[in-house]
Amino acid sequence: MPSSALVLDDDARAVLESWIRSRTVGSGLVERARIVLSVAAGKGTTVTARELSVSRPTVIKWRDRFIEHGVEGLHDEPRSGRPKTIDDAEIIAATLEPPPARLAVTHWSTRLLAAELGVGDATVARAWRRYGIKPWRRQTFKFSTDPELEAKVRDVVG
Repeated sequence: MPSSALVLDDDARAVLESWIRSRTVGSGLVERARIVLSVAAGKGTTVTARELSVSRPTVIKWRDRFIEHGVEGLHDEPRSGRPKTIDDAEIIAATLEPPPARLAVTHWSTRLLAAELGVGDATVARAWRRYGIKPWRRQTFKFSTDPELEAKVRDVVG
C-alpha cells in the first residue's frame, strides 16, 4: 500500500497533533501519531522509520491501521490472557474491613490480604494503587494488638 493512500482530514490531523503536544497521552500513541503524520506528509516508509527510530514493519502496521480504522485504530487492541478471577471491588471491600484478630495486625498488608482472598499480592497492590488506597495511612486511631503494650507503655512513660 503506497504512502499516498494516506490522506488526513482536518479533524484527524488536529487530534494527532494534540497527542504529540500532550503530556498525558501515552508514549505509544505519540509515536503512532508521529508515524501517521510523517507518512501523510509524503515521507516514505523507510524515511519515516529512520527518522523516528522504529522498524519499517512498525510504520507499515500503524499506517495500515490508520487507513483502515482512522484515529481509533491507533489505540491498543485488547490483549489476550486469562480473565480476572477477582474483581477490584472485592479487594477494596475486603481492605476496608479490619483484619481478623487471629492475624494480630492493625491493618492489611498486600500479602496478608492476598493470602486471605487467594490471589497474588501484586493483584492486591495493583488494585490499591489504582484506587489510591493506603491502609497503613488511615486517619483513624488504631489500638495495638500487642499483648505486651501496657508493659511497654509503662516502661516508656515511667
